Amino acid sequence: MAGLTAAAVAVVAFLAYQASASVPANLADPRQAPVTAAPSASAPAGTKKPAKDPLAVPAASGTGERVVYALEGRRVWLVDAKNKAVRTFAVAPSSVSPEPGAYAVTSRSNSVRGSDGVQIEHVVRFATVDGVTVGFSAAVDGSMPAADPSKKTGGVRMKRADGDAMWTFASIGAKVVVVP
Repeated sequence: MAGLTAAAVAVVAFLAYQASASVPANLADPRQAPVTAAPSASAPAGTKKPAKDPLAVPAASGTGERVVYALEGRRVWLVDAKNKAVRTFAVAPSSVSPEPGAYAVTSRSNSVRGSDGVQIEHVVRFATVDGVTVGFSAAVDGSMPAADPSKKTGGVRMKRADGDAMWTFASIGAKVVVVP
């Protein structure tokens, strides 16, 4: 029994030695300063630029209650009067997109057939580009297919639950801000 205990202690000691040998230098000695990357030219020495939250409301989207649509990010934010996002979600962009800028909701339809032939609901229209009306909608069948680039369509598709939230949030005249 004593031999078994001595063998177990030896194994534990060996594993502890291996673990301590692989610890980074800044963790091995708590008195040692942490190792950091070289500071960037825009940040003072010793400071680290905080990581940008990909779900944060885009800074260049204005203030107040609004719908923010990021073209490149393929994301929408519903922002309250205190500039807090009450909801954000991914969207499938249309083949025709409006230029970045501020728009207003011009019309809404509870249920219609989209220009791609799909039955859609909670349509919130806010722009017209080269005769194509652009708006947010949800397919009744729940699909979010990529837009056919050979057809000029303006439907920015979202999931049905997100379409419900958009419908409740964005009434006629509501501000829509499109950012790159």
